Amino acid sequence: MGKKIVVLAGSPRIGGNTDLLCDEMIRGAEESGNEVTKFYLAQKKIHPCIGCISCRQTENKCVFREQDDFEEIIQAVIAADVLVIASPVYFYGLTAQMKTAMDRFFAREAEVKNMTAYFVTTAAAPAEEYIETAKACFRGFISCFENVRESGIVAGLGTREKGEVKTSPAMQEAYDLGKRI
Repeated sequence: MGKKIVVLAGSPRIGGNTDLLCDEMIRGAEESGNEVTKFYLAQKKIHPCIGCISCRQTENKCVFREQDDFEEIIQAVIAADVLVIASPVYFYGLTAQMKTAMDRFFAREAEVKNMTAYFVTTAAAPAEEYIETAKACFRGFISCFENVRESGIVAGLGTREKGEVKTSPAMQEAYDLGKRI
Protein backbone atom coordinates (compact mmCIF):
# COMPACT_ATOMS: atom_id res chain seq x y z
CA MET A 1 0.00 0.00 0.00
CA GLY A 2 1.36 3.39 -1.00
CA LYS A 3 1.77 6.44 1.12
CA LYS A 4 -0.26 9.64 1.04
CA ILE A 5 2.05 12.46 0.00
CA VAL A 6 1.16 16.13 0.15
CA VAL A 7 3.29 18.61 -1.77
CA LEU A 8 3.12 22.28 -0.89
CA ALA A 9 4.39 24.01 -4.03
CA GLY A 10 5.50 27.47 -3.00
CA SER A 11 6.74 28.78 -6.32
CA PRO A 12 4.57 31.41 -7.96
CA ARG A 13 5.95 30.24 -11.32
CA ILE A 14 4.15 27.12 -12.56
CA GLY A 15 6.46 25.20 -14.86
CA GLY A 16 9.48 26.91 -13.34
CA ASN A 17 12.55 25.15 -12.01
CA THR A 18 11.18 24.25 -8.60
CA ASP A 19 7.95 23.00 -10.16
CA LEU A 20 9.86 20.86 -12.69
CA LEU A 21 12.06 19.40 -9.95
CA CYS A 22 9.04 18.76 -7.79
CA ASP A 23 7.19 17.03 -10.64
CA GLU A 24 10.15 14.73 -11.19
CA MET A 25 10.02 13.75 -7.51
CA ILE A 26 6.27 13.19 -7.86
CA ARG A 27 6.81 11.00 -10.94
CA GLY A 28 9.12 8.74 -8.95
CA ALA A 29 6.73 8.65 -6.00
CA GLU A 30 3.72 7.77 -8.13
CA GLU A 31 5.65 5.08 -10.00
CA SER A 32 6.29 3.52 -6.58
CA GLY A 33 2.55 3.34 -5.89
CA ASN A 34 2.13 6.44 -3.75
CA GLU A 35 -0.79 8.87 -3.89
CA VAL A 36 0.31 12.48 -4.36
CA THR A 37 -1.69 15.67 -3.84
CA LYS A 38 0.02 18.87 -4.94
CA PHE A 39 -1.16 22.30 -3.84
CA TYR A 40 0.02 25.33 -5.81
CA LEU A 41 0.02 27.85 -2.99
CA ALA A 42 0.10 30.82 -5.36
CA GLN A 43 -3.24 29.68 -6.76
CA LYS A 44 -4.84 29.37 -3.34
CA LYS A 45 -6.34 32.12 -1.29
CA ILE A 46 -4.46 31.95 2.01
CA HIS A 47 -4.87 34.80 4.43
CA PRO A 48 -1.74 35.58 6.47
CA CYS A 49 -1.81 34.76 10.17
CA ILE A 50 -2.47 37.94 12.14
CA GLY A 51 -1.27 36.58 15.48
CA CYS A 52 -4.63 37.10 17.17
CA ILE A 53 -4.30 33.78 19.07
CA SER A 54 -8.04 33.19 18.57
CA CYS A 55 -7.21 29.65 17.40
CA ARG A 56 -5.82 28.84 20.84
CA GLN A 57 -9.08 29.93 22.47
CA THR A 58 -11.53 28.29 20.04
CA GLU A 59 -10.47 24.67 19.56
CA ASN A 60 -7.91 25.40 16.83
CA LYS A 61 -10.32 27.41 14.72
CA CYS A 62 -8.57 30.15 12.83
CA VAL A 63 -10.61 33.32 12.32
CA PHE A 64 -10.01 32.92 8.57
CA ARG A 65 -11.04 29.25 8.44
CA GLU A 66 -14.18 29.88 6.40
CA GLN A 67 -12.74 32.73 4.36
CA ASP A 68 -9.89 31.09 2.45
CA ASP A 69 -8.51 27.82 1.07
CA PHE A 70 -6.21 26.82 3.92
CA GLU A 71 -8.61 24.33 5.52
CA GLU A 72 -8.37 22.07 2.44
CA ILE A 73 -4.58 22.17 2.66
CA ILE A 74 -4.30 21.50 6.39
CA GLN A 75 -6.78 18.61 6.25
CA ALA A 76 -4.71 16.97 3.51
CA VAL A 77 -1.49 17.45 5.50
CA ILE A 78 -3.02 16.02 8.67
CA ALA A 79 -4.05 12.89 6.75
CA ALA A 80 -0.68 12.53 4.98
CA ASP A 81 2.22 10.19 5.62
CA VAL A 82 4.67 12.46 3.83
CA LEU A 83 4.96 16.24 3.53
CA VAL A 84 7.02 17.84 0.77
CA ILE A 85 7.90 21.52 1.05
CA ALA A 86 8.86 22.82 -2.41
CA SER A 87 10.08 26.39 -2.71
CA PRO A 88 12.67 28.25 -4.69
CA VAL A 89 15.08 30.35 -2.70
CA TYR A 90 14.29 34.05 -2.86
CA PHE A 91 16.82 36.30 -1.14
CA TYR A 92 18.14 33.39 0.95
CA GLY A 93 14.68 32.34 2.17
CA LEU A 94 11.41 30.75 1.13
CA THR A 95 8.80 32.42 -1.04
CA ALA A 96 6.10 34.59 0.49
CA GLN A 97 3.49 32.05 -0.59
CA MET A 98 5.25 29.28 1.35
CA LYS A 99 5.88 31.38 4.44
CA THR A 100 2.25 32.52 4.52
CA ALA A 101 1.06 28.91 4.43
CA MET A 102 3.58 27.83 7.06
CA ASP A 103 2.45 30.53 9.46
CA ARG A 104 -1.15 29.32 9.23
CA PHE A 105 -0.12 25.90 10.59
CA PHE A 106 0.08 27.59 14.01
CA ALA A 107 -3.64 27.04 14.55
CA ARG A 108 -3.39 23.29 13.91
CA GLU A 109 0.19 22.36 14.76
CA ALA A 110 -0.79 19.72 17.34
CA GLU A 111 -2.61 17.76 14.63
CA VAL A 112 0.39 17.52 12.30
CA LYS A 113 2.40 14.50 13.40
CA ASN A 114 3.94 11.15 12.58
CA MET A 115 5.24 11.75 9.08
CA THR A 116 8.36 12.23 7.07
CA ALA A 117 9.22 15.53 5.42
CA TYR A 118 11.27 16.50 2.39
CA PHE A 119 12.50 19.80 1.01
CA VAL A 120 12.72 20.40 -2.73
CA THR A 121 14.33 23.67 -3.75
CA THR A 122 16.08 25.54 -6.50
CA ALA A 123 18.25 28.62 -6.46
CA ALA A 124 19.94 30.86 -8.97
CA ALA A 125 22.98 30.82 -6.72
CA PRO A 126 25.44 28.04 -7.57
CA ALA A 127 26.59 27.04 -4.07
CA GLU A 128 24.98 25.21 -1.17
CA GLU A 129 25.81 28.03 1.24
CA TYR A 130 23.18 30.22 -0.43
CA ILE A 131 20.33 27.90 0.54
CA GLU A 132 21.29 27.39 4.20
CA THR A 133 18.70 29.90 5.47
CA ALA A 134 15.92 28.24 3.46
CA LYS A 135 16.95 24.81 4.76
CA ALA A 136 16.96 26.18 8.31
CA CYS A 137 13.44 27.53 7.79
CA PHE A 138 12.27 24.10 6.54
CA ARG A 139 13.92 22.36 9.49
CA GLY A 140 12.53 24.86 11.99
CA PHE A 141 9.05 24.43 10.55
CA ILE A 142 8.99 20.64 10.78
CA SER A 143 10.52 20.73 14.27
CA CYS A 144 7.28 22.31 15.50
CA PHE A 145 5.39 19.08 14.92
CA GLU A 146 5.38 15.83 16.86
CA ASN A 147 7.38 13.04 15.26
CA VAL A 148 7.88 14.73 11.88
CA ARG A 149 11.29 13.73 10.58
CA GLU A 150 13.44 15.21 7.84
CA SER A 151 14.07 12.52 5.26
CA GLY A 152 15.72 14.30 2.37
CA ILE A 153 16.58 17.50 0.55
CA VAL A 154 17.02 17.99 -3.17
CA ALA A 155 18.47 21.26 -4.42
CA GLY A 156 18.81 22.40 -8.00
CA LEU A 157 21.52 25.03 -7.67
CA GLY A 158 22.58 27.50 -10.34
CA THR A 159 19.17 27.38 -12.02
CA ARG A 160 18.01 30.91 -12.77
CA GLU A 161 16.34 30.65 -16.17
CA LYS A 162 13.07 28.76 -16.50
CA GLY A 163 13.80 25.14 -17.45
CA GLU A 164 17.50 25.25 -16.55
CA VAL A 165 16.98 22.59 -13.88
CA LYS A 166 16.24 20.00 -16.59
CA THR A 167 19.99 19.61 -17.18
CA SER A 168 20.85 19.53 -13.49
CA PRO A 169 21.80 16.34 -11.62
CA ALA A 170 19.06 17.39 -9.18
CA MET A 171 16.44 16.05 -11.61
CA GLN A 172 17.70 12.49 -11.15
CA GLU A 173 18.08 13.07 -7.41
CA ALA A 174 14.45 14.22 -7.23
CA TYR A 175 13.22 11.20 -9.17
CA ASP A 176 15.27 8.84 -6.98
CA LEU A 177 13.97 10.52 -3.84
CA GLY A 178 10.39 10.03 -5.06
CA LYS A 179 11.08 6.35 -5.75
CA ARG A 180 12.39 5.88 -2.19
CA ILE A 181 9.43 7.46 -0.42
